[in-house]
Amino acid sequence: MTHIVTLGTAGGPRWWTPAQAEPRFGIATAVVVGDRSYLVDAGLGAGRQFTRAGLTIDGLGGVFLTHLHSDHTTDLANIALFGMFGLSADAAPIPILGPGDRGALPPLSPRAARAPRPVAPHLPTPGTRDVFRLLMEAHATDLNDRVLDALRPSPFDLFAARDIEVPASSGYHPNERPTPAMKPFTVFEDDRVRVDAILVEHPPIAPAFGYRFTTDEGSVAISGDTAKTENMVRLAEDVDLLLHEAISFDWVEQTYGDPQNDTARASHDHHHKSHTSVVEAAEIAAAAGARSLAVHHLVPGSLDTAAWHRAALRAEAATGTPVLVPDDLERLSFARAAQRLTA
Repeated sequence: MTHIVTLGTAGGPRWWTPAQAEPRFGIATAVVVGDRSYLVDAGLGAGRQFTRAGLTIDGLGGVFLTHLHSDHTTDLANIALFGMFGLSADAAPIPILGPGDRGALPPLSPRAARAPRPVAPHLPTPGTRDVFRLLMEAHATDLNDRVLDALRPSPFDLFAARDIEVPASSGYHPNERPTPAMKPFTVFEDDRVRVDAILVEHPPIAPAFGYRFTTDEGSVAISGDTAKTENMVRLAEDVDLLLHEAISFDWVEQTYGDPQNDTARASHDHHHKSHTSVVEAAEIAAAAGARSLAVHHLVPGSLDTAAWHRAALRAEAATGTPVLVPDDLERLSFARAAQRLTA
């Protein structure tokens, strides 16, 4: 059956307080078409959740990173380092696709009292290909033991990481025009799916993508992290299922509302310009004519599920669009009329 599995539904680079948190792992979604799966983002615990969902690495058709923030990539190394034990050197390499090198550092926050020192000034904004290479090089001691002593294949033979090139015609620029109005463009296709991407709005990081998977049975669009943007309406036009991020701006105010704390205010600025409320996600779904909407990448990950359901009901009352709030390891069909399956 054509469906997605919500491997992890929490967003943010946090270990959410266990005493408060629902059992939500970091953001990761499996798009399942027949006996093949496609992984979108690799947040905290993605590898473990992948196996708990009954999926196998030899059935993985590709990995798609929406952007290169740590809460979307922290388990990428585990996918390769542990996943290599379930792969044959004779099989075609599994593609890993995601944003390329930003090409320029982001602008400095206007709240900065002084300019901080950037990390790794020799390579300050690596793209997907370099990120994967650097992760594997960091584990060279382990990997060379496996390759030379146990005769395991190198992860560079098992995975093929590459950067997605933004069409030059879009007018994209990482600082001056990170989210130009554009049409979705195809980044991957095999005998099961066509994957289209579009630029979304998640400053200061750029590029950041949303993805749409189109199959013979149905389609699903996944927003990645984004503020409300017309590009997501274009990507999700008439889609069977839209998976969209959601944040509690009440939590943002409570956590980062101190007007005397520049670090807190900078975080407050970031969340408001870079994320979407549940109501805004429902507005996007309605404008796109999406047949079903579910919210994930829930921030804070420690907010109880009942609170998210109340937010979903408020969004439905405001927009007329029903909003699903799935748990981890829940399956949602996107076969034409999307519906909730079993967790």
